[in-house]
Amino acid sequence: MYPNGTRTWVEVEGLDRHLCGASRPGHFRGVCTVVAKLWGLVQPSVGLFGEKDYQQLAILRRMHADLNLVGELLGQPIVREPDGLAMSSRNTNLKGTARQEALAISRYLAAVRERFAAGERDSAALLADPSQALAPGRVDYASLVDADELQPVASVAGPVLVAVAAFFGGVRLIDNTLLRP
Repeated sequence: MYPNGTRTWVEVEGLDRHLCGASRPGHFRGVCTVVAKLWGLVQPSVGLFGEKDYQQLAILRRMHADLNLVGELLGQPIVREPDGLAMSSRNTNLKGTARQEALAISRYLAAVRERFAAGERDSAALLADPSQALAPGRVDYASLVDADELQPVASVAGPVLVAVAAFFGGVRLIDNTLLRP
């Protein structure tokens, strides 16, 4: 896929400034490049990508549209374990109490949804105190961003994404929920 001397990359600017892109510079450039190369080789009629990696999905949607790629790129709903934890290959790395502690993520997102359902629209109030809510996990980010542009918003006026990344037992987990007024 990458012959010696490769100098061409695919990058979607702006959508990678926050969330996972802030702590993983260059990651989405690599994702876009390999997906664009594979898309060009295979030319699928449909490509399915999970909504758990919402930022990646949004970036790939923009790339797909901007490059006029053939076929459709579709998001697929988050699949959850029976206890609510978003399914991920990383879950197998959760040892000891870390697996149970990681459930704080889905409880936190449920609490944000409850505050939203009760009428709260202010970002800070919706997010409350993620460090306390996700303890003993270490928060990488808890953010409320515009669902399309992935830029932070002060209050909810349109569809927004509540996205969380936190470490439990040294394992970085991500999850999210969409809020629509």
